[in-house]
Amino acid sequence: MTIEVKVDMKSRQQNKRLENQGRLLVKCPDKPGIVSVLSTFLHNHDSNIIESSQYSSDPENGIFFIRIEFHCENLLEKSSRIEKDFEGIAATHSMDYHFAYGNERKRSAIFVSKEPHCLMELLWEWQNGDLDTDIVVVISNHEGARHMVESLGIPFHYIPANKDIRKQVEAEQIRLMEAYNVDLLILARYMQILTPDFVSHFENRIINIHHSFLPAFIGAGPYERAFARGVKLIGATSHYVTNDLDEGPIIEQDVERVDHRDDVIDLKKIGRQIERRVLAKAVKWHLENRIIVEGNKTIVFH
Repeated sequence: MTIEVKVDMKSRQQNKRLENQGRLLVKCPDKPGIVSVLSTFLHNHDSNIIESSQYSSDPENGIFFIRIEFHCENLLEKSSRIEKDFEGIAATHSMDYHFAYGNERKRSAIFVSKEPHCLMELLWEWQNGDLDTDIVVVISNHEGARHMVESLGIPFHYIPANKDIRKQVEAEQIRLMEAYNVDLLILARYMQILTPDFVSHFENRIINIHHSFLPAFIGAGPYERAFARGVKLIGATSHYVTNDLDEGPIIEQDVERVDHRDDVIDLKKIGRQIERRVLAKAVKWHLENRIIVEGNKTIVFH
């Protein structure tokens, strides 16, 4: 059973405005003519390219990546035919590809623990219309964020969690993800380790914020360790979650300069500001289909 969440009028208007807008992401062996093949295909299907970004890992025998945004009248009616016709081109050029459509708003879930700053940033961006998603549920192992979330009409589920009951906790979380038909899971400072079984259900669909400029200070207590080391820069990293702790494909990072006057409390305060903006950017880019995962790295078309 899928749990329905009310979608506001602004979201419906946004969907209507974007219903003729599509996105095509392609990864394939690099060779001359790929851009021409893609642009000709879209032209032949009455589509106008409105944005295009590309990258080659090596002009000789490398991997070619491209993101194309296009406009096509009556796209919803034509999309099945466009995708069917593209299959031959994809087979000829050994393409991994994905079509996405502007009217298809992803459904997001947010996991949070005690610290609400990243959750608040996401909710603000969502209220402001800058996150192209429907936040359908917030799940927490603490009750602190309930009033904030429910005041916005978003369901809140409190699920106590610790390592001793992790299996049953994750079973309930997976059940909720399926019930709310979630496309993207955002860890907004959710301070619990996810098991391989949980992660396998959502490959490249879990985005985490780590309060460190990875790969430095992996794991717990990074600000304390950064202070002890006397660092002059602190940062935050947003990445996809894999079974290797804090080592998934990195989406975005940022830093701020600090000095000897800043104690651990200062570092955490500065760090929270970085975490908020880094996570929000990563989520936006995922929602806008600007990311291609290649091994343990990402190609991000800003």
